[in-house]
Amino acid sequence: MVPGMKENDRGLSRRGFLTAAAAGAGLLTGGFPLTGNASPMLAKVIPSTGERIPAMGMGSYLTFNVGRDERARAQRVRVLQTFIDAGGGMLDSSPMYGASEEVIGYCLKRVRNPEKVFSATKVWTPFTARGVKQIENSGRLWGEDRLDLFQVHNLLNWEAHLAELHRRKEQGKIRYVGITTSHGRSHREFERVMRSERLDFVQLTYNPLDLEVEDRLLPLAAERGIAVIVNRPFRRGGLIDRLDGEPLPGFAAELGARTWAQLLLKFVISHPAVTVAIPATRRPDHARENMDAAAGPMPDAKLRQAIIKAVEAA
Repeated sequence: MVPGMKENDRGLSRRGFLTAAAAGAGLLTGGFPLTGNASPMLAKVIPSTGERIPAMGMGSYLTFNVGRDERARAQRVRVLQTFIDAGGGMLDSSPMYGASEEVIGYCLKRVRNPEKVFSATKVWTPFTARGVKQIENSGRLWGEDRLDLFQVHNLLNWEAHLAELHRRKEQGKIRYVGITTSHGRSHREFERVMRSERLDFVQLTYNPLDLEVEDRLLPLAAERGIAVIVNRPFRRGGLIDRLDGEPLPGFAAELGARTWAQLLLKFVISHPAVTVAIPATRRPDHARENMDAAAGPMPDAKLRQAIIKAVEAA
């Protein structure tokens, strides 16, 4: 639970939640050294255990689905190494993402300090028995005996898959359990599962134009002590395209944001209920740019509203 939040504060408005949580947000954060940057990387606490994790992770949707292309695989090794060297933790994937898990396993065998990666993947099938095989196959593809986080992707057959994941967690085969959504139409069911099930993580979409989760899901995650992973912080690149050519607002310099991408990421991870953002990239320089967004000052409630207005006006 975010310090300052009470269990009966379920009716807090978006602004009220941010104001109540802001005072205690610093108690949830610590710092990880960030190579080449004077400021430590923002780190946040996983509520169910107290473990700290870097607030900037990396996704693999589309970007790591490169099949057997050796040149593309070598590029992904460089992307992953840049991510690790810059202090990155969570690397998120799914069997839905084609060859991504296999390519990740290939990369992990070729980078320095692969143990620094916080492995996060998903189960994604309507069939219960196939889900068991899929879970086992993910470990093989990653080359890991125990994955850190397993999530039920887009709530597909969530009852059966969550039961299997909890069983494996109790056996010590995985560390954390969660659910994901990338569809606003699923938010009602997502909320119901959050209220009824034991979850360590939820994953959802959040950015300055996709704000629906601020009203109910983010406050609920804080209330129930569930870590939050944010996918699509750039709307699959749509926000970057929208902002291309637009001058950065003057206050971006106060936050150490040199690009719109960094300003968008600072908006996401500065929310008190958000634990990790997972932008995806094919390029080492963009991986470094994303990681740098987790260092330096973060926007307060006033600047967060200014970011929303700037993006809406573009």
